[in-house]
Amino acid sequence: MFKILLIEDDATLYNEIKERLAQWSYSVYGIADFNRVMEDFSMIEPDLVIIDIQLPKFDGFHWCRMIRSHSNIPIVFLSSRDHPMDMVMAMQLGADDFIQKPFHFEVLIAKIQAILRRVYNYSAAASKLKTWCGATIDFDKNTVSNELGTIELTKNEVFILKLLIERKNQIVSREDIIESLWDDKRFISDNTLTVNVNRLRKKLDEIGLGSMIETKVGQGYQAIEEDRPYA
Repeated sequence: MFKILLIEDDATLYNEIKERLAQWSYSVYGIADFNRVMEDFSMIEPDLVIIDIQLPKFDGFHWCRMIRSHSNIPIVFLSSRDHPMDMVMAMQLGADDFIQKPFHFEVLIAKIQAILRRVYNYSAAASKLKTWCGATIDFDKNTVSNELGTIELTKNEVFILKLLIERKNQIVSREDIIESLWDDKRFISDNTLTVNVNRLRKKLDEIGLGSMIETKVGQGYQAIEEDRPYA
């Protein structure tokens, strides 16, 4: 049974979400003291976190940063704020999805199921290590390493990278990536993919590989295979 940590201060909404998710056999945990969010996170060890932006003490962006500093667990934002920069900020901090309130529970369930299926089924089936452009990708640890250092990727980022290098030197359409990553493109925006790929490329820049993911305007993305020595 998957454990979900719901960081939401609206008691009515929390109870409604908990009741609905329980119907799908998910165990939902809440926060009793918003000064102790990370303590609860460490104690519960959830499989997925759902988090609001507007919270007591610190906002959801703060707690997303804190969780990401300790874990690559899937994070979904659930917020009434509708400014595009809120979604961009969430994705840049490492969130896997952003759902705007009010929402349909069917959409929330579909997104949760897709993320859990992708993250945990993929993790169990993926080969542990793969080499690309002289770097080693560790699918267990979600890291990419070469002589210039090691970077940590989110589940989304490592999944996108896997898709691209499996079809290296070929253009992978945006539609193919969205359908593979989120299972159903009706539930994800095109902009969310752009944010994820840009974030992946920025991290790869740290070890000299950002230019190896190319954008093909109007078509998609392409991973270039080029083994090379590093100075």
